[in-house]
Amino acid sequence: MSTTDSTSVDGPIAGCRPADVEPVVVDGDDLESTAPEYLRDLKAELSRQGYQPAALAVRACFAEDCSLATQEEADRLRGFVRAAAFLGAGRIEIEIDDVAEPETVDPAIAALSERAAREGVTLRVTGDAEIAG
Repeated sequence: MSTTDSTSVDGPIAGCRPADVEPVVVDGDDLESTAPEYLRDLKAELSRQGYQPAALAVRACFAEDCSLATQEEADRLRGFVRAAAFLGAGRIEIEIDDVAEPETVDPAIAALSERAAREGVTLRVTGDAEIAG
């Protein structure tokens, strides 16, 4: 195992060839569940129909000034990070609509980013909410 932080994609993509699949962004609201059984079946069906999830898009809201509510939303998002990795998506896009307390949300987003990195998924946070994420 390498101890370097950067991974070169030059070698692995040198022999790449086109694939007959269409990349798609899956909307998290359209998922019936984030349970592994459901995601396994969805991934297989997407593949059969020629689709490859490139990203999973999710909306988030941290409007309550409550640590417990912030943790519940972060836990929900963590489930989507796992779902993105399970589906083979390279990215999870989280659009944050509202943030009541950036001081409590920033660490939650940082933890999600670390989790996503461990799962091999890039986390991208967008929205009008003010966070450091």
